[in-house]
Amino acid sequence: MAVTEFQKNLPTRITLSRVFFVPVIVALMWPNTLGWNVAAACFFILASITDYYDGYYARKYNAVSNFGKFMDPIADKILVTSVLAMLLAQGKIDAWMVIIILARDNFIGGIRSVAAADQIIIAAKPAGKWKTAMQMVAIPIVIIGNLEPHIPYLDKIGYGVLWVSVILSITSGVEYYLGYLKSRKD
Repeated sequence: MAVTEFQKNLPTRITLSRVFFVPVIVALMWPNTLGWNVAAACFFILASITDYYDGYYARKYNAVSNFGKFMDPIADKILVTSVLAMLLAQGKIDAWMVIIILARDNFIGGIRSVAAADQIIIAAKPAGKWKTAMQMVAIPIVIIGNLEPHIPYLDKIGYGVLWVSVILSITSGVEYYLGYLKSRKD
């Protein structure tokens, strides 16, 4: 069966939808009240799920594109960075966590740029995928951490999962760097 134009463009549309979720999530987080935060967390979860489906449909419809490979991690970073900035502004997370996550992302971006100039493709690494997954789990929990009277220790659980993502940020940063060094020797 032939792939339709809609099917061929679906993965890109899904990836871009993740970016369009960001202003909605940030606006919902702004009042920092229970109801709005629950709505923001739900939209964040929805946006996070698109990270799976854009890749799924790209493979299913043989619609993997250079734009998709480029835009997918950028969409992830726009989503995560924007929400982390709001959580930091609300005093729900520590600045050092955000700094480590952003520094790692910029470091990897730099490595990828240098690698591309050397005609080296750096594929996604398992630790990097786990880091993103942990962020996608931790962030909605931290957003709704003020549910604590109803769900004890929820804020601490979210903070703990975010800690894991910070550790994976460091680990995956080292893994990407070592992979780049190895590929340069080959």
